[in-house]
Order: sequence, then structure tokens, then C-alpha cells
Amino acid sequence: MTDRVYPSAKPNGTAPTATTAANPNAAPVKNQMYNNPNRVPYRPTPTAYHRHNRRRCSGRRCFCMCCFWSILIICILLLLAAIAGAIFYVLYHPQRPTFSVSSLKISNFNLTTSSDDTTHLTTKLNLTLSTKNPNKKLIYNYNTISITALSNQVVLAKGPFPGFTSSTNNITIIHSTLSMVSQVLDVDSVSSLKSDLKRKAGLPVTILMDTMVEVKMDKLKSKRVGIRVTCEGIHGSTPKGKAPAVASTNNAKCKVDLRIKILKWTF
Repeated sequence: MTDRVYPSAKPNGTAPTATTAANPNAAPVKNQMYNNPNRVPYRPTPTAYHRHNRRRCSGRRCFCMCCFWSILIICILLLLAAIAGAIFYVLYHPQRPTFSVSSLKISNFNLTTSSDDTTHLTTKLNLTLSTKNPNKKLIYNYNTISITALSNQVVLAKGPFPGFTSSTNNITIIHSTLSMVSQVLDVDSVSSLKSDLKRKAGLPVTILMDTMVEVKMDKLKSKRVGIRVTCEGIHGSTPKGKAPAVASTNNAKCKVDLRIKILKWTF
């Protein structure tokens, strides 16, 4: 009798299984795929959300850095400007010019009403002012001064004064003739003038002066800056006869304001 050889119940690990031998293109066993030392580890690719989130964080970081450097540069510029201003003040000790009203004489003041019920104003005023430069190292160069006399916002007269140079510790006298010829007034202006003329103190008069001034420091010159001088506390009356009426200027005070234009706004 011939002996039969039976295969072992536990096949050798190296021998192919029956399934592999029957179908060589079949997929390997799962345990063998994960235990393979040459397998490339799985690395999931970033999703579109992760890429968008990373780009957004990067843009926000750039914006924060731009804001930080901008603020830092502005602070440095302000600090340098403050240091330069302090040095300039210590060296030159700048002071604003002062103005005062010496006298005001009203030579003509006439309100007339025509046949069409319109009121006309004709005036003539003689004004004398003085301006002083209190600085020891600064010189003021003035453009032509535009002078206006008002009474409660009603224009009484206008006139110019030519430009001049105010040297250090110098006093300049300003003589100007202001006039108005047959100016038509509205009803409110007429009522305001007639009411003010009845006051015991007299007609309140305000003097406005507008000009441009240049400051000279040794060999340096600044840009021309607008200034407005406002003189208040003046009271006058209408002349009687040919003699002019002398206004009271004992309580007159003048204030000097800078007029700097920034983007069409005046300060």
C-alpha cells in the first residue's frame, strides 16, 4: 500500500496561501500591509479650510506689523518735532506782536433813505494804531493789512494799510483812513445801527485787521502765516457839524490770532 503525504495544518509563513496561489493579483492581507517596514506613512494633505485659515492669519499678522511700525514712526516724528520746538523756544523765546488803538475819529456818518425805501450808509473814519515787536531776535515782515470797522456785525468802513517790516524791539505807527460810500443796508442792519446810536456809551466799534506775516530769524525765514487782529472796547458817536467826533479808546484791547488753513478749514 502506498503511503499518502498530508500537508501540515499550519502552513509555513513563507509559502503562498491557497488564495494567493490561485489568484496572484489579489490584494495582500491587511495585516501584512500595516506590518510592512517599507510602507510610506500616511500624511493627510491640508484641506482648503486650513489653507484659507493660514492665509488669513498671515494677512492679519502683516496688518498688525504695519500698524505697529506706523505708530512707532509717528511717535518718533512727534518726539523730534517737540525737541526741535523746545530748542527753538530756548534760543529765540518767540513772542507774538502786540497791537493797540491810539485814536479813532469819525469824520462822516450819514444814514439816508431813498424814495424806494432803501437805506444807504456813507462813512469816513480816521484810525491810528501802533504795533510793537517785543522780540530780540525775530523780525516780522507784514503784507498789506486789510482793515474793517464794524458795529455789531454791520460793516461801517474799510481801508488798507501798506505792508511794512517790524524790527526787533520796534514800535510802528499805523495811520489809515476807512470809508464807505453809499452802502445799501438791510432792515436789520438799519435797526441795529439806530438802536446803538441811542446808547449813552455811544456806538460800539470793532476793528478787524487781516494780513500775512513772515518771521525772519537771522538767515532763516518762515512761510507767511495769516493773522487776524481784533480790537474791541471802542465807542464812538456821530459828528456834529464839521468837527470830527472822537471815539473813546481807553478800554480798547487788541487780540492777535493765527489763521492757519488746513483742507479749507480756518483755525
